[in-house]
Amino acid sequence: MTSSPHAAPPLILSDCDREPIHTPEAIQPHGLLLVLDGDLKVIREAGRLGPITGKETWLGVAITSLLGDAVAERLAAVAGAAGEGLAGRWRGANRLEYDVIARSGGEAMIVELEQSSHAAQLGIELIGRLDAAAAALERAGTVRAVCEAAAGSFRSLTGFDRIMIYRFLDDAAGQVVAESRSDEVESFQNHHFPATDIPRQARALYLRNPVRVIPDSNYEPQPLSPAVGDPLDMSDCALRSVSPVHLQYLRNMGVRASASVSIIIDGELWGLVACHSPRPQLLPFELRAAATNLARSLARQIKARSEAELYRERTRLRRLEDELVGRLGADRPLEESLADHARDLADLVDADGVVVVGGGQTYRFGVTPPTDGIALIADWVALQPGLRPLVTHALGRLHPEAEAWHAEASGLLGVHLQGEQPVTLLWFRAEIVETVRWAGNPSTAVKQGPSGALTPRASFVAWTESVRGRSRRWSPSEVESALRLRDALMDFTAVGRLRNLNRTLRASLDERDLKLEQQEFLIREVNHRVQNSLTLVSSFLGLQARQAEPEVQRQLAEARRRIRAVSAVHSRLYRVEASATIDLARYFAELIEELGGSMGADWTAQLDHHLVPISVEAGRAVTLGLVLTELIINAQKYAYGGQPGSIRIQLEETGGKLRLAVEDSGKGGHAAGKGFGSMMIDRLVAQLGGEIDYSDVNPGLRVTLRAPITQGEA
Repeated sequence: MTSSPHAAPPLILSDCDREPIHTPEAIQPHGLLLVLDGDLKVIREAGRLGPITGKETWLGVAITSLLGDAVAERLAAVAGAAGEGLAGRWRGANRLEYDVIARSGGEAMIVELEQSSHAAQLGIELIGRLDAAAAALERAGTVRAVCEAAAGSFRSLTGFDRIMIYRFLDDAAGQVVAESRSDEVESFQNHHFPATDIPRQARALYLRNPVRVIPDSNYEPQPLSPAVGDPLDMSDCALRSVSPVHLQYLRNMGVRASASVSIIIDGELWGLVACHSPRPQLLPFELRAAATNLARSLARQIKARSEAELYRERTRLRRLEDELVGRLGADRPLEESLADHARDLADLVDADGVVVVGGGQTYRFGVTPPTDGIALIADWVALQPGLRPLVTHALGRLHPEAEAWHAEASGLLGVHLQGEQPVTLLWFRAEIVETVRWAGNPSTAVKQGPSGALTPRASFVAWTESVRGRSRRWSPSEVESALRLRDALMDFTAVGRLRNLNRTLRASLDERDLKLEQQEFLIREVNHRVQNSLTLVSSFLGLQARQAEPEVQRQLAEARRRIRAVSAVHSRLYRVEASATIDLARYFAELIEELGGSMGADWTAQLDHHLVPISVEAGRAVTLGLVLTELIINAQKYAYGGQPGSIRIQLEETGGKLRLAVEDSGKGGHAAGKGFGSMMIDRLVAQLGGEIDYSDVNPGLRVTLRAPITQGEA
């Protein structure tokens, strides 16, 4: 590659995540970038101006002189709307067509002249191709099938030689889950890529700007001139010059042209559509727009198939649970009845072996550790705090003493039933020596050379790694099934104890029934009095508010809503049958209805919610209810200036955690403050062990809470 007197200085960094990839102060050479002032005069420029425009500089010149009156009028319209969009096409002095893309922000406007295709596709033709591709995605029955169909559709749409559907894993590494390629390029199907190949700030840019194109990895960056104090934020620019480390990375991979399209699901980066070609290749504006649209269709289908697969699996496991509990004998000790159905227990969670420990006996089925190992593991599981099952697919790492039995028990799913006669259930999965195929040795992903400068990975030759001491992972639905079975067995045991008590105390049945009725009456009375007390406190606050100043009235109204949130979950707890958990979706729905009623009829019609059932402990439900109450109050107060407006509430489970989002379409900017409500939210989020994020959605604000479903969960 030849050098240029205007080339950017060499990049010397010791940490990839600190590289200023959004402010390179240079562009790729297949177009021009112009920065305009309020009068639409050029104040900064970049690109091969002479060959493309016939003039070496346009600094200080009105954009009309370069692009003509028609395009300049559309640019003025974009500036007035403070938005972005295609302002038209322009023919350069080199006789090539260029798309004029403008975006307005602050006091300046950024205009990109990007080389377009020589034969633009008709709109109806492009729409037809997108419709056919979307139909193919809809016909796919599984997530894998959707990804495979998408790889073929993207290759047909873009013309690149290799299309990879690349999914981010739990540890931020990536895996190619689907691929479509020509015979000219090698396959990376099922290969893993280390997390360092795509640094955190690059993933953040993929969320903000869903398409990135490099028509030729051998290009020479075109610097932005004149140089100024503050570099230009080019996060949204299609022509933005990319990291020299990444360019060398592509060249090492044998890639000349590259394009990446983000797959975004529920505001999070699920993966990428990675497009590669061994020769230079454009992806013009029209195809980028089509690719973005197709990626959104892909994201919707992935989410729909994932949710459908999870629902079917949960339904199947619930049926197996009911059948298993229905076969247990009521006249025998629980551990003996479970041992008689050990095969059903193993099939319930697809385990290789199962052990039932109780009543001084140990019952084994399938592949399990030896007796002394079982005793050690059972005691360890019984001592674990909390109600959640103990789950791991790498038992030796979590409990080093169990490393001796990794062949039989690399995976463990254990539950403990407390009571007068405790029982411990242990499901085991045998070790699977996993062979992971990496695109090159992952140890070479350390991007720091001897001098401290960043260096890209040089080899992508398939490299395999044998991973020992691990089993197949337990799915969330299998863990939920074990939890529900434990609760069902505890109920079953409680019923059995009552039956035995009836046999031995038949003579005093009437007295016992009377005591039970008295106990239920007392519970109802206590509940009634607590509810009355909460109602009384709320009424006192209402009376006090009548005599207070407006600001005090507002604060007392907020206090009444918080009391209603506590009252709602208290009432919910005593409507279910002695359960330690409650359905958060049902509780939130009641709480939203209650808040709407207190806010007035105009507000009630504006509250919209989509809530997925999630079981949580009662104490966490109270805390989550208070957080939701505060977020709705904040939106009511600040989003629309006190006037009624749309507020959307979404609750779902993702990645083993709950995600609560409250979004409005108001003026935005009303993020966390320093008032009592904000302090309260911070304290409550800390109690939950979660994190909260405020983001403008233009228009409006989205507040997202992510927290473990149970206390202490990672």
